[in-house]
Amino acid sequence: MQIKKKLHYLISIMTCLILLTGCGGQKAEIAMITDLGTINDGSFNQGTYSGVERYAGETGRSFTYYQPEDASEEAYVKSIKKAIKNDAKIIVLPGEIFEEAVYDVQKAYPKVNFVLIDGVPHDADYKDNTIGTNTRAVVFADEQAGFLAGYAAVRDGYTALGFLGGNPQDPVIRYGYGFVQGADYAAIELGVPVRINYCYGMTFLESEDMKNLAGSWYDQGTQIIFACGGAMNRSVMKAAEEKGGRVIGVDVDQSRDSETVVTSAMKELGNAAYQGLKDYYDGNFNGGNVITMNAANNGVGLPIDTSRFVNFTEGDYNAIYSQLVDEKLVPYADTNYGNTFDLTLINTTVTYLELN
Repeated sequence: MQIKKKLHYLISIMTCLILLTGCGGQKAEIAMITDLGTINDGSFNQGTYSGVERYAGETGRSFTYYQPEDASEEAYVKSIKKAIKNDAKIIVLPGEIFEEAVYDVQKAYPKVNFVLIDGVPHDADYKDNTIGTNTRAVVFADEQAGFLAGYAAVRDGYTALGFLGGNPQDPVIRYGYGFVQGADYAAIELGVPVRINYCYGMTFLESEDMKNLAGSWYDQGTQIIFACGGAMNRSVMKAAEEKGGRVIGVDVDQSRDSETVVTSAMKELGNAAYQGLKDYYDGNFNGGNVITMNAANNGVGLPIDTSRFVNFTEGDYNAIYSQLVDEKLVPYADTNYGNTFDLTLINTTVTYLELN
């Protein structure tokens, strides 16, 4: 029995080394650094890793991932250096937490290429945001994803909506701007009035306070809340489960997290990682630039196959999506504009709540 256990263990280790996936930290030419979550977090890490895994699977190139020891620039840089020591030629990094780390390492390791997803490199003082020729910075048209979510919600029959964001960072603000514009566009088409409660929760963490806030909105008649705050979304989902409300997820398809999730405003993180790797190996890396993932290049969208719509159809989705692709619809996205109630809205009233 003991021999069998040892044999099984050795086979598992050998399989892990051969596949170079799911075990983390082996020598590989493609590497991904996670944030503090895991590659199965159902969010940024998993979405990004799926693109790395897909490209490597199609091409047979070795790949692995590294998880930093803690949430510090030192830990991020340490993981990047470890990947380079283990022969990484190109490193994928998901999220703005890596912006400063990439700014530093891109100069120190000019022969290594970096794909920074949903962020732009900058120094510690935010005074310089030089993007090295060995770095691709990828950002998303969050306002388009938010627009689709707001539009779909109203076309599906919801007229009392909520937007609960995390900290008011640019991507979160763009999500919110798009959401209210999409809701208003659908409200105009249908000729119905729509109201939206709007708040930045000032946290990306799960908390009882956020659950209570979302619960109070449901109690007051809000039917569906666009939860745009990382782990904070779990608080909204719990409130929805208790109060009979509905939720719109964010960044990735969150339909598996709760039966209350109707749809999700997605960044196609996997596509961004996949395309960055493909362009690198095809000789089309185009470093030193910011690449925007939007509807035109399948960078944002809603997960129609897993969405729980009642009235909103795939045909409706394709019709509104094509208008974003053709730029017949261009949602406002300047985050310096002000609060969403300053936007020109016709059939929608936004009640803005500012937390102390």
